[in-house]
Amino acid sequence: MHESWKFFLQTEFGKPYFKELSDFLHSEYENKVIFPPKKLVFSAFTTNLSEVKVVILGQDPYHTPGAAEGLAFSVPKSQPIPPSLINIYKEIDSDIGHHANSSGSLREWQKQGVLLLNTVLTVEAHRPKSHSGKGWETFTTAVISYLNANKEGLVFMLWGRDARNKKSLIDASSHLVLEAAHPSPLSAYNGFFGCKHFSKCNKYLEENGKKAIEW
Repeated sequence: MHESWKFFLQTEFGKPYFKELSDFLHSEYENKVIFPPKKLVFSAFTTNLSEVKVVILGQDPYHTPGAAEGLAFSVPKSQPIPPSLINIYKEIDSDIGHHANSSGSLREWQKQGVLLLNTVLTVEAHRPKSHSGKGWETFTTAVISYLNANKEGLVFMLWGRDARNKKSLIDASSHLVLEAAHPSPLSAYNGFFGCKHFSKCNKYLEENGKKAIEW
């Protein structure tokens, strides 16, 4: 994790809810197959806090072997591009003409200041949303609240119901809030396709004196 997150994370790690979550996760990792690997759970927080410009909020990690790497929607370069990310790339192509990534890894976005955060950071193999309601939602609520209070001019992309539930935490007079359906094949046609979040994001960043993201 990047040093810039140290104060925030140490504060959260010391709270009772996180102790309960940690105990739950210790048991889960000991007795079940859990994704992502322990060392990758907090990969989103390797993004330098001072450089964060965009927050993409997803749901929970990929639940198939080798896919989850602690960054929302991203997979290692060696992995096939998942359906949700295929749809994200389709929307980028439709919105701004092309996407820059040649694989399913979104680490280049991360390097540009995109915080790729899920609302729940772990999952049991082949059991989507199996770690919902265990404490992660409290943690990610704290993350969004912290960003809202300590940064200005962020772009929040809230995709899917779980992400959109965080809208009330964000001051829309200080940040740009973009909402859409989840890019999953089950819901992308219900408002993700055509949302034009990527061009809207870059327009807002440039209007606020920040460099656009190379999507």
